[in-house]
Parts: sequence; structure tokens; C-alpha cells
Amino acid sequence: MPLNPQRFLDDLHRLRSFGASGDGKGVVRQAYSDADIAARKWLAGRMKEAGLTPHFDPMGNVFGLSGEQSLLVGSHSDSQPEGGWLDGALGVIAGLEIARAAMEDGGPSISCVSFQDEEGRFGVLTGSDIWSGKLTLQEADGFTDTNGNTLAEMRQLLADLAGDFLPLRRFTGFLELHIEQGPYLEETGLGLGIVTDIVGIRDMRIIFEGRQNHAGTTPMNLRRDAFQALSAFSIALNSRFSNVVTPATVWTIGHVNLHPNAPSVVPGRVEFSMQWRDAEADRLQRMAAIIEETAKETAADHGVALAMGPVMGIEPAAMDARFQAELASAAEALAPGTWQKMPSGALHDAANMAAVMPTGMLFVPSIGGISHAFDEDTKEDDLRLGLKVLDRAAGALAE
Repeated sequence: MPLNPQRFLDDLHRLRSFGASGDGKGVVRQAYSDADIAARKWLAGRMKEAGLTPHFDPMGNVFGLSGEQSLLVGSHSDSQPEGGWLDGALGVIAGLEIARAAMEDGGPSISCVSFQDEEGRFGVLTGSDIWSGKLTLQEADGFTDTNGNTLAEMRQLLADLAGDFLPLRRFTGFLELHIEQGPYLEETGLGLGIVTDIVGIRDMRIIFEGRQNHAGTTPMNLRRDAFQALSAFSIALNSRFSNVVTPATVWTIGHVNLHPNAPSVVPGRVEFSMQWRDAEADRLQRMAAIIEETAKETAADHGVALAMGPVMGIEPAAMDARFQAELASAAEALAPGTWQKMPSGALHDAANMAAVMPTGMLFVPSIGGISHAFDEDTKEDDLRLGLKVLDRAAGALAE
């Protein structure tokens, strides 16, 4: 297929302009933001110019369709609140270029996609979660972001473009190109990582409700301080996890909303995110039990009320053996001896796709192992190599 790597890079930089942060190559393009909607409309236009048929579904997932049945290649184009220019976007534009080249060359049918809300403004991999059938649209519509906006409200911003959900049987499999988002490939000098499996993830919100009071006149022993409860919870959790986790297990309290967040007021309420990741479903469940037990004990010890939201997440997902083999064959042909099979510690739409169709995933290095930050970057030679390897594998898998 006549790939055009320069056209691929030009489109990748053009996508970066939607929500450009002004700080290096960073982007601010959260799901359903003005920048995200503008980017999706631009992508649909590029798909149409390529001879593909653009299709928006009720979530705002945008597809570029080729033929009645095809291989699907893509990722997501929404970003973190302070995001990098390649996270997801690389896979979307790679999918567009590979599908476009196949169309131009009269090759096999290859379609492309940009999934919506992979970064979790409302859930976890929300767009592919719903399309894959793991979650119903009715359930997800009640989800809220950190500002109280519901998914149902935000979906209306794309309602005039939305058609029906596409049947999964329309696609023979899914491929995703992504930056590693970690340091391994760069540190080892390898240029490519063929993903064997994706770790499972769990995510929930927890609230400690204490008593807001005067910071100067409330004795320490009479305080029901929500922040002190959070601090004690975090310390206790680290200790209790020690006999359960492995060196590859990770957990994060990444978002904290303290009320009233004033220097002279004892905090009366804290809402925070709790996320944990591991490759074994059983370990994830044991960690969930420890989190619940620790939160209850902390609330009782500090005299605060406890509210725990639903646990959401994705199960550990293995990549398809045939798709791994084709990616390995393509990597060895184009970059002999410079690739490695490896797991993914980050969550991707490929995890949802693996539950409903054969799926494969390819990594290229992240400079400094940095992602979810404005200075996220990858060398252009690595981007081009990733595109070529994915294209070679896609051609073999789509035949």
C-alpha cells in the first residue's frame, strides 16, 4: 500500500492544532470540548476526502468506513486536561493514513476510528466501552464529570451528526498504534514494542464528609477534618497493600477536591479518585476489598461519614496470537532485532476491542518515558517506523 509518511506527519501536526496549549506541543482537548468537537469534524472531513465514509455514532465515536466488512485501525483523539500531542492521536492518524493508502491503491478494505472519551472524563474508555457492549448508553448517560456535567448533556453537542451504533460484526479485527507512555523502549534502545496483554484497571470516587469549622478556635482533638482522614487513608493503604501487590502493581490518588479549600477553615469534605492497576483480576479484587475496609476504618477513626462510588474498570486483556505474530513479522522485516514483546501498563481502547474481536497493539518509544504531559514526544523516525510496521501487518491481516 502506498503509504505517505509525510502526509501522515502533516495530519498529525494538524490535529495537534485543535486545542494547542501554547506550551510546547501540548494539547488541551478533553472529550466534548470545543476543541474535541472541532477535531472530530476535521477528522470526518479528512476521511471523506480519502474516499472513506464518515460515520458518527451516538457517543461521538467517528469512523471512516471502507467496504461492507473491514479491518479497523485507530485509537482516540481526546486528551487529558493537560495532554500530550501523541497520546491516542498517533493511532488515529496512523489509522487514517493506512486506510487512505489502501483505498488509493485498491488494496484490502481497512477502516479507521477515533473513539470518544478514552481519557475518562466520564468513565473509563467510555466510547469503546459502550460500543463494545460492556456498558449501556442508558447507564453511561448518568455519569458526571468533575464539574457536574452529565454525559447525556455533553452528547447533545454532537447529536446533529450522530447516527446509529455500527454492528461489531462489520469488522474483522482491530489494530492500535500508540506511544509506550513509559521508559522501557527508550532505555533498552528498542524501537518497537508488540503488546502481549493490557493490565486491568479499577477506578472509583470516595468521599469523606467531616465538619467544616474555624481553623483557629477548633481544638485538634475535636476536629472532624476530612483532609486528615484522606491523609490517614493513604498512609494506611500503602502499608496494607504491601503483602498483596507486586512490583508491577500501581495505585494512584490523582484527583482531590477539598471543600471549602480555604487556609483558615478546617476542611469539611474531600472527594478523591482512587485508581489501581494490575495484570491479575484476582489481585485487583483483593485490592478493592482492602480499599473498602481501610476507608471504613479511617472514617470511623476520624469521625467522618463515608460515601463510595461504583467501581468501574476494565479486565486484563490478552492480545490475539495471530495479530501479535503479524506485528512481529512486520517488525522483524522492517527493523530486525529492534523489537520486543511486552505488556502494557496503561489502559487502551484495545482492551475493550479484545473482548469482542481479534486485536493487536504496537508501541513506539516515548522520549523520557513521559506522557499525559505537555512535553510528551517521540522522535519522528520512530513515528514513521511505527506507521510502516502497522501498515505491513494491517495489509496481511486484512487480506
